[in-house]
Amino acid sequence: MLGLTSLARKVFGSPNDRKVKAARPLVAQINALEPEFAALSDEGIIAKTRELQKRVQEGGETLDAILPEAFANCREGARRALGLRAFDVQLMGGIFMHQGNIAEMRTGEGKTLVATFPAYLNALTGRGVHVVTVNDYLARRDSEWMGKVYAQLGLTCGVVVPFQPETEKRAAYRCDITYATNNELGFDYLRDNMKGSVEEMAQRGHYFAIVDEVDSILIDEARTPLIISGPAQDRSELYTQIDKLIPSLTEEHYKLDEKQRSVTFTDDGNDAMEVLLRGAGILPEGQHMFDPESTTIVHHINQGLRAHKLFFKDQHYIVRDGEVVLIDEFTGRMMKGRRLSDGLHQAIEAKEGVKIQAENVTLASVTFQNYFRLYEKLAGMTGTAATEAEEFMQIYGLGVVEVPTNRPVQRKDEHDKVYRTAKEKYDGVIESIKEAHDRGQPILVGTTSIEKSESISAMLKAAGIPHNVLNARQHEQEAQIVADAGRFGAVTIATNMAGRGTDIQLGGNVEMKVLEAITADPHLHPDEVRARIEAEHADEKARVLAAGGLFVLGTERHESRRIDNQLRGRSGRQGDPGRSEFFLSLDDDLMRIFGSERLDKVLSTLGMKEGEAIVHPWVNKSLEKAQAKVEGRNFDIRKQLLKFDDVMNDQRKAIFGQRMEIMQAEDISEIATDMRHQVIDDLVDQYLPPKTYHDDWDLDGLKQAGREKLNMDMPVADWAAEEGVDQAALSERIIQNSDTYMAEKTAAFGRETMDQIEKQVLLQAIDGKWREHLLMLEHLRSVIGFRSYAQRDPLNEYKTEAFQLFESMLEGLRVQVTEQLSRIRPLTKEEQEQMMAQVLAAQQSRGAAVPVAATTPAGAPREAEPAGAAPAAAPVPGLTAMAGARLEGFDEADPSTWGNPGRNDACPCGSGEKFKHCHGKLA
Repeated sequence: MLGLTSLARKVFGSPNDRKVKAARPLVAQINALEPEFAALSDEGIIAKTRELQKRVQEGGETLDAILPEAFANCREGARRALGLRAFDVQLMGGIFMHQGNIAEMRTGEGKTLVATFPAYLNALTGRGVHVVTVNDYLARRDSEWMGKVYAQLGLTCGVVVPFQPETEKRAAYRCDITYATNNELGFDYLRDNMKGSVEEMAQRGHYFAIVDEVDSILIDEARTPLIISGPAQDRSELYTQIDKLIPSLTEEHYKLDEKQRSVTFTDDGNDAMEVLLRGAGILPEGQHMFDPESTTIVHHINQGLRAHKLFFKDQHYIVRDGEVVLIDEFTGRMMKGRRLSDGLHQAIEAKEGVKIQAENVTLASVTFQNYFRLYEKLAGMTGTAATEAEEFMQIYGLGVVEVPTNRPVQRKDEHDKVYRTAKEKYDGVIESIKEAHDRGQPILVGTTSIEKSESISAMLKAAGIPHNVLNARQHEQEAQIVADAGRFGAVTIATNMAGRGTDIQLGGNVEMKVLEAITADPHLHPDEVRARIEAEHADEKARVLAAGGLFVLGTERHESRRIDNQLRGRSGRQGDPGRSEFFLSLDDDLMRIFGSERLDKVLSTLGMKEGEAIVHPWVNKSLEKAQAKVEGRNFDIRKQLLKFDDVMNDQRKAIFGQRMEIMQAEDISEIATDMRHQVIDDLVDQYLPPKTYHDDWDLDGLKQAGREKLNMDMPVADWAAEEGVDQAALSERIIQNSDTYMAEKTAAFGRETMDQIEKQVLLQAIDGKWREHLLMLEHLRSVIGFRSYAQRDPLNEYKTEAFQLFESMLEGLRVQVTEQLSRIRPLTKEEQEQMMAQVLAAQQSRGAAVPVAATTPAGAPREAEPAGAAPAAAPVPGLTAMAGARLEGFDEADPSTWGNPGRNDACPCGSGEKFKHCHGKLA
């Protein structure tokens, strides 16, 4: 069978070969247009962009039809802006990405430039393209660098970074091409769906995204949801008290499973913990750990145990400036602003003795899987995606195409060396570094944690070998350290190399050296500096090539083959010579956790001496199998996470869609009216159940509910006593009365003001109910797994109960909105004057200008309340109206005297009009 497969592949080629072959005629078409586009002036290139835009947006031409012209124009624009002419394989990578695939391109093949081709082509639709990077440095660098190409082509380019002013962020999203990190895009999506109006929203839809380092973003980070949270109750003292008790536990008190990364108390541990808690005064006498009242305490001790036994300093996090900062296990970068949820971060802070920040409650959350599936079209690029091709296709519908290299790869990949102990391995590593360093060969040493990179650094110091260390602590110098890693005799120790974004060029990076020299002495002439540095670089590069190119030395195998391939791929760029080798020991995490016992027996049987290593292709194959097993397990975890998140995602889309509808609508009175009518129908069904006799009706209950929910005192008993009145007739009577009541209220406020009030009440109610619902779903997720003990599928149970919770949330939403709107009322003149006096006093005490709020005419009558009605609710902040009054010191010719009114606030000139319709009117 294997022979037939091989024969078929020889005759027909592999699926990848066929895709590459199919792209070659398109590349030939683009090349044929090159002379025509090279003859265009700079203005001609921009004019061509405008012509292509018109053909797509007005003429209805497809992007596939204009692809050759667009790519030819983009290639010429890049050549003029950057002096870089794209190779045929780069055009090919761009074609595959435009078709919605992942282009797997080796390190150094120029992926940053490749992304400009599909980005330019798809931006011609006018719908905006997002280019996604893994960190802020790359987002800024790529937008500045490739922004020159887009400017040459007549398109705009923006960048989105954390802590950016809202106006800048909105402007960046309205550019033709926007560079941003995956985190910022996800958070902006969540923030947008918490905004009060469409004008405040930053993003303008999700059309096309190109994801750089796509495997890192869509796979490695897919298990971690993005969460926007708000402060909850402060329990810092409890974390600290419990943290003091955890070190007293011994190994028989807990069970640690490193494969599953879980730790649980044994029965002995529970008993010991109960004694410790009681002794510390945390657990009251007579109360046991598994009483319902002890739920919070049990949660805290579980998180304390996880903090101590599963999370380690300088491996999973570092302590910087009195803060616990998480480290991304795949890229080795600090994740500023990211916190572990459910109190785990607080438990780690207690363990490290730093200030414990308040726990948070979830306000909004989304996984990267579901965020990136919002895009109509998705593409990606990376050096390593083939090992995860199945997951990309299953989850995102993305194919993976391996793009040929521009020049043949000359790197030599050695077989792994396996030692018995970690000490023997590190002795072998230092010896190998010495040998390569003596001949001037640049070396990149890959490690899996900060701790290990610093212990190797200490060994190299002891051996007198100069070197650089790149890990989360040197995050700021990252680009410089990577740029120098290819210099003659350089030794660089790096913690994971995913998504570094700066090429390791043999002899060093010319651009970096030029920039450094000009920064040091701005009086130097750039051309002279460049000529000198290029001459020095050519000489140094020749020496590095003679020494064998870059030597990549891995000190451990990662759980994922991709991370190893990313490290390996740093050597042998653009056809350069190079070498890679991995040094392993039976003490390594992967070997220890995933079955090193058999290998240990083999090594013992061979009677290996201390310091000897086993090198054999079989060892490589068995390691790859272990890695594939771990990758499969992680894929299953992500698939399961996605199945659960899909349930919430459908609800999220429904809620976010409803919010958008409300924000865009001019008049939402119909929505509010439908809600009120539904509430009335539900009340009638509750107190006058269908198919029951008049004697079974609870008319007193219905009357009381009418007071509470509708703010109306209705003679329901009299209505019910009339001949021929059934439930439907009574429901209709109540609806008519409530419609009249709300119509009078609307007349008192004015239709425009009432629209604003209804909109704000609805949005506030939706946000509040959604927050409560998220908390309920979190609690449901934490316990649903136990249903499997009753032979029930937890996922099906979760779907059913989550749907019931959603229905319940919508019902609560209708009641809350109806109740609030029925109790809202205009202020009397006295109340307006009193409130104005309070605002003036507050503003004057701060020495600020006094803004004036909205919008009913002075002296609007107070709503007449029915006799015996329930007391009116307190006015909802921002909804009750105030008189339009002229701001003290207001000068029509000087906007600095106008205060800082919102668009919907009353104009400070005192006209009573909204600011946006008066002095704030846009020209």
